[in-house]
Amino acid sequence: MKRPVLKRVWVSADAMLGALLGSKHKESIDFKANLKTVKKEEEKVRYLSVLLLRPSHCSLMSKHKLFLLRHGEGAWNKENRFCSWVDQKLSENGVVEAQECGRLLKEHGYKFDHVFTSILSRSVQTAWLVLEAMGQEWVPVTKSWRLNERHYGALIGLNRAEMAKKHGEEQVKLWRRSYDITPPPIDESHPYFAEIYNDRRYKTCDVPKEKLPKTESLKEVLERLLPYWNDVIVPEIKSGQTVLISAHGNSCRALLKHLEGISDTEIVNVTLPTGIPVLLELDEDLWPVKPRELLGDQAKIQAAIKKVEDQGKANAVN
Repeated sequence: MKRPVLKRVWVSADAMLGALLGSKHKESIDFKANLKTVKKEEEKVRYLSVLLLRPSHCSLMSKHKLFLLRHGEGAWNKENRFCSWVDQKLSENGVVEAQECGRLLKEHGYKFDHVFTSILSRSVQTAWLVLEAMGQEWVPVTKSWRLNERHYGALIGLNRAEMAKKHGEEQVKLWRRSYDITPPPIDESHPYFAEIYNDRRYKTCDVPKEKLPKTESLKEVLERLLPYWNDVIVPEIKSGQTVLISAHGNSCRALLKHLEGISDTEIVNVTLPTGIPVLLELDEDLWPVKPRELLGDQAKIQAAIKKVEDQGKANAVN
């Protein structure tokens, strides 16, 4: 079933709660108990909107836990450059972020059965460091290009702040955050074209190398990700396995859009900082039963989100 696209609803959470209490879901869930875990009014509205639009046959009981993780800081994250499909390792800080993430997950008692990553080193390295910190190095790790970061085309390698000075912050925000706007494509004259397309890892893909993208919108990321999600990852989750997806900011955002029914306009406001695990609690049909939870110190998480959002500003500080 196609998931509904949510539109912003300018009503209070209390008003929506009243609507839900008079709906078919009345006996299905302790709404007030779940709402206690949601701090912001807008997040409450989004959560209640999801519940209103769920198919009537869906359970509201949590059955599966899914963890999404944007890799730790990479060298080009630190330099505020569009990294995309260029294969960068983690920075020293990125290594620390991944290790701290693993320790946090271990402290919470979480255990993984399967980990999925992209075929980019920063994604794989993050997964290894997390599992090592958790004492779960033996857990299977499966890699796919379909979890790669969004392909930023001709923008690859450019500094975001410098681009904001040249093209304006709004244009850079559209290139970075919008759903269906595609940057200019990369071509053979680009300094990183050969490094990407001559890399033998792309011979392992399930499509010919010449069919690989030369640029992508977030919409196109979701389109190439969904077959892998539906055919490979979903069966693992539904079989009872606890899955970690160690991927990238945009592949994780695309999956969140799909799972939570986030609208094309609202996805621009979804920001994931590096090295922060995101917990999704899902029912048997993989519908979310409560808002996503970013695990860790909330003040630090909000500061990290602001840092990511500020990267596209002309006065951004690396």
